[in-house]
Amino acid sequence: MASAIIKPLALFSDTIKHTEISLISEDIPKKPIKRLISLFKTVEDTRLEGKIFYPLYEILMIAFFAILSGAGTWTDIEDFAKIKAKWLRRFMPLKNGTPSHDTFRRVFALINPEHLQEVTTTFLIDNMKLIRRAFNIKADGLHQYCVDGKEARGTGRDPCCGKGEIRNLQTLHVYDLSNAVCLVSKAIDTKTNEIPTAQEVLRTLQLKNVIVSFDAMNTQRDTISVIVEQKGDYIGALKGNQESLFEEAESYFTSKRLRQIKEKKQTYYETREKAHNCIETRQYYLTRNIDWFYDKEAWKKLRSFICYIKTIENIHTGKVTTEKRYYISSLVDVETCADAIRGHWSIENHLHWHLDVNFNEDANMTTDKNAFQNYSLMNKLALSLTKLASKVLKKSVRRTRNITGWDIDVTVKILCAFDEDILTKALMGTVVKK
Repeated sequence: MASAIIKPLALFSDTIKHTEISLISEDIPKKPIKRLISLFKTVEDTRLEGKIFYPLYEILMIAFFAILSGAGTWTDIEDFAKIKAKWLRRFMPLKNGTPSHDTFRRVFALINPEHLQEVTTTFLIDNMKLIRRAFNIKADGLHQYCVDGKEARGTGRDPCCGKGEIRNLQTLHVYDLSNAVCLVSKAIDTKTNEIPTAQEVLRTLQLKNVIVSFDAMNTQRDTISVIVEQKGDYIGALKGNQESLFEEAESYFTSKRLRQIKEKKQTYYETREKAHNCIETRQYYLTRNIDWFYDKEAWKKLRSFICYIKTIENIHTGKVTTEKRYYISSLVDVETCADAIRGHWSIENHLHWHLDVNFNEDANMTTDKNAFQNYSLMNKLALSLTKLASKVLKKSVRRTRNITGWDIDVTVKILCAFDEDILTKALMGTVVKK
């Protein structure tokens, strides 16, 4: 379907697939790296000025290159720095050599995550702007922001060997599906849950022309009010936590009504795919008639209810499984809702899964929550850039990360090609595949 939700990264990937574009230069272009260094220099350094041995931007750049190459611990970063010291001096002086793993950990514990978040997000968003301009990708349309929480399972150890239970670090993420960038990583207070944190974060975002999608936990009147006040649209899942709302939706979407909606076609949409020896059928039934819902005035800009049915048939065994879900939304176009419902899972598949599996965050035993947050932000920066490189190399994120570890020059040359002059020059010599 022609999606109303814009996805520049997907369009960039499609362009790369159908053209021969060379983005690997003979040497590493310095301009994009200088841009990242200049951004890292804006991160506030709270250390005592007379006791600073290693400049903060050097620590951040070393950690970035190390994590990009596969580092998963503070000692990994130390080892990378020592082995690659000569290579690193191509970009920074390293007058005092390279720091120890303890220095990396201590400094990361002192950095304000909000400052580092702003820097890394700015760099990634600027990259996507360059790609959009160079590849003439239009930005008109709806963006989608996915809201979900993530638990860091290795962070719950008590550093003082106390007997009390220590809660694992919980982080709320706002993932920009359109640009494949994590816009917000906000630690959730140990005494609360992600609902007030989500509301706090959404109040800070410009949501005009944005669909905000969220799971049942965040289907709250106050959360929706914030989204609407920020000029956004929403689509939220229903489960038992909104018992009356869920039950009313379930009661409304009877078999008879589903047949009626399907016959009318305007508010019905279906997709069918074959993958992993299974046929997946996804059916979306939308109703704009919400007069039956007694509490509709309490939910701002509520315009539709959606019933989503996914049926999976195993080709070999014939086994059929069916899953049914319900959603509320401010949207009334069924295809846009279908795209947003399907797209919401990208925060799990394209962000959380990669962080846990390819970046081993669940195995990270950092007990200092601030240090872990900042380490995770560097993981997200490396992940987004590795995804870009993977499109050019036409390999998976895992294989691209391996290649970076084996020969960092290859991947860094691609990442540094995301400069307007370099992209324009590369496109001038583009050959379309037949």
